[in-house]
Amino acid sequence: MPKGSGKVVAQNKKANHDFFIEETIEAGIVLQGTEIKSIRNGRVNMKDSFARVSNGEVFLHNLHISPYEQGNIHNHEPTRMRKLLLHKKQIAKLIGETQQAGYSLVPIKMYLKDGYAKVLIGLGKGKKKYDKREDLKRKQMNRDVARA
Repeated sequence: MPKGSGKVVAQNKKANHDFFIEETIEAGIVLQGTEIKSIRNGRVNMKDSFARVSNGEVFLHNLHISPYEQGNIHNHEPTRMRKLLLHKKQIAKLIGETQQAGYSLVPIKMYLKDGYAKVLIGLGKGKKKYDKREDLKRKQMNRDVARA
């Protein structure tokens, strides 16, 4: 199966609006307890999430996975920091690319692939306001052409 394919659970719709995504990487995610059950139910919010490299590991911050409703007292914390599973070469490459000015790691979508939760991470460069306005104009023109 190609990367980015599978049952999409959550998408970060603001990622393409706020960043120029130059490269994407598929990563596994370390979960605990009932988190996978909440993910399968689609109880995930990626709106303000971001990834950061620290101590040779990649961590996902502010990813909100709601507590499982049928869980017990040992449910997980919704916005805890989660480790992403990548190869050492991929992490070394990301370290070099994110140290350049303006580049950051943005989670684009979360999906289920062969029973495992995967996160598609993009290496993005932030857009300026005029870039965002230009994109909105282009989308509107495409809609008008399709309508006509």
